[in-house]
Amino acid sequence: MSLRIFSVLFLATVLVGCTAEADSTVATQPPAQPVDVAKVVYAQYSPEYTFTTRLESPQQVDLRPRVSGVIDAVSFKEGSRVKRGDLLFKIDPRPFSAEVARLTAELNRAQAALSQAQSEADRAKSLQGRNAMSAEQAESRVSLAQQRRAELASVQAALEAALLNLQFTEVRAPIDGQVSNAFITAGNNVQAGQSVLTTLVATDSLYAYFDVDERTWNSAFSQVKADGQTKATMMLSGQAQTEYQGYLDFIDNQINVESGTLRVRALFKSDSDALRPGAFARIQLQAVASQPTILVPDRAVGTDLENRFVLVVNQDNVLEYRQVQLGRREGDLRVIESGLQPNERIAVNGPARVGPGMTIAPRDVSIKTAELALASAKPSA
Repeated sequence: MSLRIFSVLFLATVLVGCTAEADSTVATQPPAQPVDVAKVVYAQYSPEYTFTTRLESPQQVDLRPRVSGVIDAVSFKEGSRVKRGDLLFKIDPRPFSAEVARLTAELNRAQAALSQAQSEADRAKSLQGRNAMSAEQAESRVSLAQQRRAELASVQAALEAALLNLQFTEVRAPIDGQVSNAFITAGNNVQAGQSVLTTLVATDSLYAYFDVDERTWNSAFSQVKADGQTKATMMLSGQAQTEYQGYLDFIDNQINVESGTLRVRALFKSDSDALRPGAFARIQLQAVASQPTILVPDRAVGTDLENRFVLVVNQDNVLEYRQVQLGRREGDLRVIESGLQPNERIAVNGPARVGPGMTIAPRDVSIKTAELALASAKPSA
């Protein structure tokens, strides 16, 4: 009898101990961790593509003299803007003026000789008609007149060349633009077609050539034409807050088979000295067609060995692992090409302090999209 009473008391003690231990475990279980949660952004989105390049002038001239000689004067302010026809350099004209004077005198002599020869040829024809001169003598005088005429033409051509050389002693701007400094100054000798006097560039319009890879062009710009309708935005190095607007005006006729890129050009107008040839520039083009796109904060994306993933919040507020395929980064956001569905909720701050399988206390927040030009998109059925 006493053995039975002891067994019952022992069993009751064990049951009370287990119940107390279970109550203690429930009491010490930590509360769900609060986590920022937001719906993914789902919208019509036209991504912007950025290309780097350096500006080029449509016209650039290495100014060289057409005649050799000694520079008399430099007639422009270095670095200034000049108009076509403005005098820039003057070469000593005296040797060329002397040559013009000599050929002018030679021209007068040739004209007098031709006049005399022509007169004798006319008289010879008259005498031959009266049988007063032999045919041989008459032909000789006619031939002499023709020689004098050819000599006159030769002197006239030489005089025209000399006048051109005299004109070329004044080196004038061939285009409108901005001139550099004088590379050769007064008193120095220059050689025709060899010596570079200065450089001149047109700056009222500037070109920006850049290469677009074949895949990007086919996916985002295949319908673009070089008709001035496709806008381009340019930013210069050190001027992140200043944008210059231009447009595409040239698309090459073939893809470079070695690099797999297509050569494209944007034109930018300039009425100031802000744009200069050779400047480093970033060109932004917006894709022609928009498409429904899912975007999430870039910080919400985690890395698991070779995979990228985000933590999705299910209906029970439990975090689930979801592998995703990433697209372009747009500011603080990242395009998700596959792996997520519209209206799904994610852990905004990523897997920094939480992981799959955890139960959380969601704190609803919104994803900022102020930097993107987005239009609403309805989820597909």
